[in-house]
Amino acid sequence: MNKNLLSVSDLSPEEIGSLMEQALAMKHGDTPCLLAGKTLALLFEKPSLRTRVSFDMAMHQLGGYAIYLSPQEVGLGQREPVADVARVLSRYVDGIAARVFSHQTLVALAEHSSVPVVNALSDWEHPCQALADLLTIYEMKGKLAGLTLAFIGDGNNVANSLLLASALAGMNFRCASPPGYQINEVVLAQARVFAAHSGSQIQIANKADEAVRNADAVYTDVWTSMGQEAEAGKRRLAFSSYQVDDKLLSLAKEDALFMHPLPAHHGEEISAGLLDDPRSVVFNQAENRLHLQKALLASMLG
Repeated sequence: MNKNLLSVSDLSPEEIGSLMEQALAMKHGDTPCLLAGKTLALLFEKPSLRTRVSFDMAMHQLGGYAIYLSPQEVGLGQREPVADVARVLSRYVDGIAARVFSHQTLVALAEHSSVPVVNALSDWEHPCQALADLLTIYEMKGKLAGLTLAFIGDGNNVANSLLLASALAGMNFRCASPPGYQINEVVLAQARVFAAHSGSQIQIANKADEAVRNADAVYTDVWTSMGQEAEAGKRRLAFSSYQVDDKLLSLAKEDALFMHPLPAHHGEEISAGLLDDPRSVVFNQAENRLHLQKALLASMLG
């Protein structure tokens, strides 16, 4: 594997497949202490539930340690330059998982760090979430290639990573977003290159029902991400016809999965009670963050 994981595109299709198998083996068997004596710095600019706990427990279960560094403690780029933080942490720890506002912060960390850097979320991508999502689909369906994933909502960081991951894995990807909120053209162009090799089909739609029809999995995310709170009212209006509810899900295959990375805003991107629908694998996704990240950290730091 590459030294760093800043984007899903840092992985090959073979590496994604290997991570899936290793994660499932760790989930259903004993987790060896592959990282005994290793330490991971959790360098966070944004608050988190799943990302922090899953990385912390992944290191613990692999026999290593995690050190959480809050925004107040570090002040990336404010109290201390990003390059200096990277060089100092490289002398202390074996890896850095960074959850940041700007993807350029990650790029700078990786450029100046001598230890691996993992993207634990940026404004551009959320690769660990997308890989855990693919793991969930693979676990439930037994394959990825040839399946269809429909993403409804904002073309955000999660959508970017899901598109790239799907294209690499040979999974068809459909996305329906309001005008002005579509997936970035640079990411789309990169995904089309991967799709040409894997056989993945990519479809960008304006209406949610076009994307969901006969899909194997239906995925949505919040309409307003952290840092976009000032746009909340405008976004609620723009996305009002993109809520995933039982009526929309009924257009997908009968055994379709419903997916969401959490936290969810009930009554906005999803109808009330949808997380408890029999088709929902949302909490499986949350659990699989742990197992995917164990496999990832074992590969990168072991």
